[in-house]
Amino acid sequence: MDRSANLDTEELKMTREQYILATQQNSLPRTEHPQFYPVGIYGWRKRCLYFFVLLLLVTMIVNLAMTIWILKVMNFTVDGMGNLKVTKKGIRLEGISEFLLPLYVKEIHSRKDSPLVLQSDRNVTVNARNHMGQLTGQLTVGADAVEAQCKRFEVRASEGGKVLFSADEDEIVIGADRLKVTGTEGAVFGHSVETPHIRAEPSQDLKLESPTRSLVMEAPRGVHVNAAAGDLKATCRKELHLQSTEGEIFLNADTIRLGNLPVGSFSSSSSSSSSSSSPSSSAPRQTIYELCVCPNGKLYLSPAGAGSTCQSSSNICLWS
Repeated sequence: MDRSANLDTEELKMTREQYILATQQNSLPRTEHPQFYPVGIYGWRKRCLYFFVLLLLVTMIVNLAMTIWILKVMNFTVDGMGNLKVTKKGIRLEGISEFLLPLYVKEIHSRKDSPLVLQSDRNVTVNARNHMGQLTGQLTVGADAVEAQCKRFEVRASEGGKVLFSADEDEIVIGADRLKVTGTEGAVFGHSVETPHIRAEPSQDLKLESPTRSLVMEAPRGVHVNAAAGDLKATCRKELHLQSTEGEIFLNADTIRLGNLPVGSFSSSSSSSSSSSSPSSSAPRQTIYELCVCPNGKLYLSPAGAGSTCQSSSNICLWS
């Protein structure tokens, strides 16, 4: 009981104090002019704000000036940028252009009145790839060589599209009407050559030579060698063989000469003589000879007489 009575007394005191305070505030005299309190940023905060606003304004002006300068220098227009023009057909470049990274295009062509020049400090490489990105063809123009890597290389004529030159792993085809070799050493072939016609230039000599090996000319229907306005010469160091396996060797000329044939001797006793091949100085000069053939096919001359002077036991046939 005593504790609850004390709590009620304290609550009455607090209520009384609140009532007194409320009545005192209402009884205070009011001034004629109300008091205003300033609202805003003052002092160093205001100066910092103005400084940042001014800095932002200067930055915007500098950026605008730089943008205008870049547009002026790069020559930006509605059609493109400088020498780069954007047209309906694609992109058009005028003047000299430099590419630092790979260029991927579908078609490159120059103007009608100027050539197209591709220039590089090292080499110019053109690559062709399939839909999987694999390299199918490559053309490299370098300082030392021009290299082409592809399955088939072709050079066609501008008119008609005739194949002038083609090369692959199996063969090389030259489709020009004439193949002309102007080098002083001629043309060197490491293996066989198949051709229907070999002809030299007018007023020039045709020479087929194998310096260290043999030279073979073969044809199933014959080999025809013709010198229409000159001589035909066949020279060898050792032996010259004319062989016909099934037919004959036919020599047709107004005059047939066999030079440097050995001269044999003739004796009436049918014995071979080992004397000199030339006639004796005391005997009359021999001017007519008979052409003789040894059993082995060797030809020699024998002094002509009233009858045949050819002997199988001649010293020419015995020592051949």
